[in-house]
Amino acid sequence: MRPGDVDDESAYARAGGRFPGDPVPDPGLGEAAGVLPSEAEQRRRLPYGRALIRLLPVLLIIVAVLYDLLTPRYFTAGPLYTAAPLVAAAVYSRRGTVLTGGAVVAAVIGLQLGKGVIHYVDSLTELVSIVTAAALAVVVNTFVRRAGERLVSVREIAEAAQHAVLPEPAERIGGFEIAACYEAAQADAFIGGDLYAVQDSPRGIRLIVGDVRGKGMGAVAAVAVVIGAFREAAEQEATLEAVAQRLERALAREGTRREGLDAFEGFTTAVLAELPHGDGVVRILNRGHPPPLLLHADGTLRPLPARESALPLGMGELGVWPDRAEEALFPDGATLLLYTDGLSEARDARGEFYDPHERLAGCVFRHPTELLGTLAEDVRRHSGGGMADDMALLAVRRP
Repeated sequence: MRPGDVDDESAYARAGGRFPGDPVPDPGLGEAAGVLPSEAEQRRRLPYGRALIRLLPVLLIIVAVLYDLLTPRYFTAGPLYTAAPLVAAAVYSRRGTVLTGGAVVAAVIGLQLGKGVIHYVDSLTELVSIVTAAALAVVVNTFVRRAGERLVSVREIAEAAQHAVLPEPAERIGGFEIAACYEAAQADAFIGGDLYAVQDSPRGIRLIVGDVRGKGMGAVAAVAVVIGAFREAAEQEATLEAVAQRLERALAREGTRREGLDAFEGFTTAVLAELPHGDGVVRILNRGHPPPLLLHADGTLRPLPARESALPLGMGELGVWPDRAEEALFPDGATLLLYTDGLSEARDARGEFYDPHERLAGCVFRHPTELLGTLAEDVRRHSGGGMADDMALLAVRRP
């Protein structure tokens, strides 16, 4: 917090992560942008939708019974009776599905007896159809439950793989506050071709954020190679340039073991950073990646682009450019944001790209977790929830 600012957490929260007097971006992060509902509003609506769906079988039965009672005997609500247990099969347990089917059959028999039409052929046909639908609903419910159990198992495995390949960094390392966020473009996916890692070393905190070319398990394998090589090199190498060269060699070895297109065109864009202990500086080495952003404590924002362009990792055979880490001031209260192009290439309905520089300018956040949470929600709102690429975010704040 800056000297002289108001220490009022409720006012700060209402301001969307800004202090009084800070410039307001257009449209501000954390505020309504367009007509899309916020994530909080969507969460509030979700329980009501689920409750309505769970009540649907009961409502179908009630409507069907009223229809039969209020109409002549040759009118029938058979389709509604048939639909009730089938809907229950998707939303209820096996017991609930059986009870729904039993209630439907009992209601139909009672109404047919009351009208004195149970001995008619069309009434018997309707009753047999409803009993068959109720029995099929129990079978469908069994398959739905098994499929749900398999889906839960797959999600647990995917989540375990994410934690193994991309473990969540500690909230505080070497005096720095750290937060990471991964947003997969594919629904129910936990990991893809983006990566991040934080490693404490004798020479300072070392970071990497990268994006592997390609999709699928090949990209995930490359992510594991890069992160494994980075953690080892960050501990052993004296300079950030030497770390980058270790990653280059690791990807070259991996490329020789691959088949097909990836063996020749596989590469990884990456940005490496080093925060020396006790020094108010940051060293950046960029290999074809979007430049990091430095958010100062007063809300000003400054990108840290590379003065000299360099090829991505894994493309060393195309030419030799010496790696050069560039140094910048990293004052107290500032936050360093590293991200992948899933952030800057997110499009809205009009095809306009998301501009993190414009959206973050003038904003102040008390913790990296707050920054990443607000930023991720704003990107989802901008893209309408349909991101085209994975997004990895890593933020480090010097208290």
